[in-house]
Amino acid sequence: QGSQKRSNSTPETPRPKRAPSSRSPYGLFSPGSFSPSVTPSQKYSSRGGRGEVVASFGPVQGPAWSGHGGCAVKLFGCPEENLTKPYKFMFQNALDVREALAGRVEELGEVLRRHHGLDGFTSAALPAQEPVTVLGQISCDGNGKLNAKSVLLVGDREHSGGAQVPLDLSELPEYSLFPGQVVALEGTNSTGRRIVVSKLYEV
Repeated sequence: QGSQKRSNSTPETPRPKRAPSSRSPYGLFSPGSFSPSVTPSQKYSSRGGRGEVVASFGPVQGPAWSGHGGCAVKLFGCPEENLTKPYKFMFQNALDVREALAGRVEELGEVLRRHHGLDGFTSAALPAQEPVTVLGQISCDGNGKLNAKSVLLVGDREHSGGAQVPLDLSELPEYSLFPGQVVALEGTNSTGRRIVVSKLYEV
């Protein structure tokens, strides 16, 4: 009475899989039975036919355009703001991106100030017992989703120096915010660490 040993299957010595029977109906409807035969993949460096058109739809590739009369291109705006030479996309300097975003916040802040008739903006980081009006961008305190408990205001550079202050939105009847949104808001910041928002100004 000898006991039969079962073969252990490990990643180094996998158990051989049983070949499917040719009479099985599942083999007739497998994806391999409907897919055309393909050649084995080659290395990327040894590929051929680079840039070759393998399939096309339509009568002509790239229609010919023609115009009548002459035209001239004129650049508007400051010369330093116009592109005069090629540049690599997404290779901008981080400081240049920061300057562009800060300038955009200031422009939209001026639009908000004139649209709602506001006197001016103050710092979001300084304690204020009376309601003050601040300007900044909506941000999130982490990598999670934006919710009522995770809303931050990144103050503008001119008045707040880019300080980040949490927002308390419990006194607002309704609001709709998204990360990166430029807003002006009115509220109290008694401790300098949290702004209790009482009014939200949007474009």
